[in-house]
Amino acid sequence: MTATDPWIRRFFPNPDAPVHLVCLPHAGGSASFFRPVAQALTPEVEVLAVQYPGRQDRHQEPMIDTIGALADHVSRAVTRAVDRPFALFGHSMGATLAFEVAVRLEQAGRFAERLFVSGRRAPSCRRDERVHQRDDAGIIAELRGLSGTDQRVFGDDELMRMVLPAVRNDYRAAETYVCATDHRLSSPVTALTGDGDPKASHDEVRAWSAHTTGDFEMVTYPGGHFFLVDHAPDVIRVLNERLTRPARAPR
Repeated sequence: MTATDPWIRRFFPNPDAPVHLVCLPHAGGSASFFRPVAQALTPEVEVLAVQYPGRQDRHQEPMIDTIGALADHVSRAVTRAVDRPFALFGHSMGATLAFEVAVRLEQAGRFAERLFVSGRRAPSCRRDERVHQRDDAGIIAELRGLSGTDQRVFGDDELMRMVLPAVRNDYRAAETYVCATDHRLSSPVTALTGDGDPKASHDEVRAWSAHTTGDFEMVTYPGGHFFLVDHAPDVIRVLNERLTRPARAPR
């Protein structure tokens, strides 16, 4: 791994790859979630995984609890790091963040080849969710229900004390987010979803189509919120196919 920027992790540097894929983690997640993705993708794609402050090697840095402020920081980091065609991939909260980053980059004249949004309803589909206001036991129950956390973590009190502040912070950011009505992309959007995801119904995922003037597709897998872990080879195949034949956004 190399890191020349605190926001960006390159687990398998590939300076000759023609495409960058910028990956944004879910609530409570970190850049290392995308290490297997970086290893599995075609040599034509170099993965740049975003590391949020307040976790892992950035655990002493203040966390950011709004999507807007986080998107401002990430978009600047992407501008510094990306020097070739690029796409964005975000899971759950990371999908909303990827959208806001793409909006900021388009406003600056930089267009993603494609936006991949996974396990997240469209920005215009709001729910009255208040997980971030629960006590620790309530947040742990939420994590258990989504089945995206290694069960061994729940039995490690010290590790849970380290993880919970970042989870609560990120849930606050996701649950208080309000999409600006004029935020719409020209980049094509691929939405990936699990058919049993309690966080995103099919209609809510399909509503991503209203947030782009480019092409839209929805790919559905069996499973819940973390379907992409159980169907990693299929998700990798979709990423490879779309990234090696990019549909460029209008300029």
